[in-house]
Amino acid sequence: MNATERRATWSLAGLFAMRMLGLFMILPVFAIYGQSLVGSTPALLGLAIGAYGLTQALLQVPFGFLSDRIGRKPVIYLGLMLFGLGSVVAALSHTIEGVIVGRFLQGAGAIASAVMALLADSTRDEQR
Repeated sequence: MNATERRATWSLAGLFAMRMLGLFMILPVFAIYGQSLVGSTPALLGLAIGAYGLTQALLQVPFGFLSDRIGRKPVIYLGLMLFGLGSVVAALSHTIEGVIVGRFLQGAGAIASAVMALLADSTRDEQR
């Protein structure tokens, strides 16, 4: 790998790792934290936990097509903005419904397909 490919690989790996932290970091403590939220029930806590993964899974293919149409970086930036907005909404919410909305917004920032495509675009065929 040359220096440009190495830099792109590490940058995109870091970006992808931060997104995965958004999915998994909250899981060990969310059930305990969620009990203190207004309107919390076990079913709503489960929905709040699963909302991120569900929306991300549903939007991977559409975001992949969008990245083919308008470019990888704009889709990645859009996804990061949605993820950031969802993080703020979830963090500032005092109700389980607000957290669910925030987690759906976080998941809507589904950028894995665009990150993988940009990584493929940034490396030579023999390095993939």
